[in-house]
Amino acid sequence: MKRGSVAIFVPHLGCPHRCSFCDQHAISGQMSPPAPLDVAKACDTALLSGITPEQSEIAFFGGSFTAIPRDYMISLLDAAQPYLKAGFRGIRLSTRPDCITAEILDILKKYGVTSIELGAQSTDNTVLAKNGRGHTFEDTVTASNLVKSYNFTLGLQMMVGLYGSDRDKDIQTARDLIALKPSEARIYPTVILKNTALEALYNEGMYKPYPFDKGVDICAEILEMFETAGISVIKLGLHASRDVEKSMIGGLYHPAFREICESLIYRKKMENLLASDKSATFTVPEKELSKALGQHKSNIEYFSRRGIDVKIIPFIDDFGGSKKEVRRCI
Repeated sequence: MKRGSVAIFVPHLGCPHRCSFCDQHAISGQMSPPAPLDVAKACDTALLSGITPEQSEIAFFGGSFTAIPRDYMISLLDAAQPYLKAGFRGIRLSTRPDCITAEILDILKKYGVTSIELGAQSTDNTVLAKNGRGHTFEDTVTASNLVKSYNFTLGLQMMVGLYGSDRDKDIQTARDLIALKPSEARIYPTVILKNTALEALYNEGMYKPYPFDKGVDICAEILEMFETAGISVIKLGLHASRDVEKSMIGGLYHPAFREICESLIYRKKMENLLASDKSATFTVPEKELSKALGQHKSNIEYFSRRGIDVKIIPFIDDFGGSKKEVRRCI
């Protein structure tokens, strides 16, 4: 079975603010808003590619979907209806915390929306104001509770390294979002894109992004926090694309950003298990082997530079499960 999302991007439409970091055209690679016919074309293309509808969603991303003109929003949702009847398991959308009301949720429920992601970005109101978000943490709390009361799947999105933020504020944002008990989360390290307010702040020396290693360290810690809380992190790192790579001038970006963070998590676990030993063999789940080794075996090289002989080998769980912990074999 082939699963996935049929992603339809609605760049900037409906957004009442232009956030400091935002250039949806570069992020989505799309310059014009989709028409209802584009929804049908995207779904048809996905079906022809062999996607399994029962394992897939139709997803409206890119802007604040619930803030676009009401007739236009309904026309896009209406275009998705034949595909819901054909077996797609639901509609996912992203929007702003201050663009959620009971009236809007009634409409979304009627049209088969199942998952709603809210762009919280930070829970520090000063950071939100500095980045032109136009909403508060209190808006995020209110919207999250309302979404859950309608039995939608709640996803929360946060950003790491925003203008005015720091490590403590980023970690606190993760704690605050975990307390809201979403089912899913996305973690976006801040990337500086051309033609944004953040670029101007960067050029003026008023904004300094985290050094890459520090950003990875913070994101890895936050990833562990969400996973320990039982919250699925469905995305870590900005979507890799040529448009982003052409437009970015700095910040935390790598096409394999999540794997770099996961490799760091493994490395720290191995360091804790090593204590003062100068050699050890670790076993990890077979499908996690590349993460434990690190990109280009970076974890092996890390220990080697410190005079420690580390071997990492896979084990196969007889019960078919995935064990996240690093196991040490004597």
